[in-house]
Amino acid sequence: MYPILFEDNHLIAVNKPSGAIVQGDKTGDTPMTDVVKAFIKNRDCKPGNVYLGLPHRLDRPTSGVLLLSKTSKALTRLNKMFQSKSEMQKTYWVVVDKKPEVSSQRLEHYMVRNTKQNKSYAYHKDRPEAKKAALTYHYLGSSTKYHLLEIELHTGRHHQIRAQLAAIGLHIKGDLKYGASRSNPDGGIHLHARKLTFSHPVTKEFTAIIATPPDDAVWNFFAKAIKDA
Repeated sequence: MYPILFEDNHLIAVNKPSGAIVQGDKTGDTPMTDVVKAFIKNRDCKPGNVYLGLPHRLDRPTSGVLLLSKTSKALTRLNKMFQSKSEMQKTYWVVVDKKPEVSSQRLEHYMVRNTKQNKSYAYHKDRPEAKKAALTYHYLGSSTKYHLLEIELHTGRHHQIRAQLAAIGLHIKGDLKYGASRSNPDGGIHLHARKLTFSHPVTKEFTAIIATPPDDAVWNFFAKAIKDA
């Protein structure tokens, strides 16, 4: 079972490892939703099926906060919150190969998804079938080879962070699809869903869920540097 970051009667959030799939796909690998359902069923000795709703997704090579709903009431409200630009604040950490020229910047692009390639392209000018995408990045620090950025995501497009950073010449460590020079040993990429901040869909209480990055040398360096700063 994955580390549980938050749980109450309506929600459960887990720390997704890179490489795990959120829902079933053509690979046939066991999705995270099935693993969490089985865990709840066994832990709580539930005789019937366990309800688990999926209001958002993370790409397979991405790690971090994955929020799931334990009731249909919560799922309906979460679906609307994730579609909103203001109700669900999503923060990511990302390790890139170059230090950005500007330490903090809002990026706006027009994105086109190529379903055959399972890849998105970010353009500076609008074009047919494009969807507008926006994020803000903040430079946090550097090691000898890599650089850490914090991302505030303002829209939720396919591969948005990966494509928008590639469009300005920044490549995520391990992300061969978007221009990285080499892959990571585990096949993942250094893109981490660090934090979700929102008003609880049922209790309305302020809720902030934070996920520790994966345990590897690069993430550990930056996590310690941030802590010691």
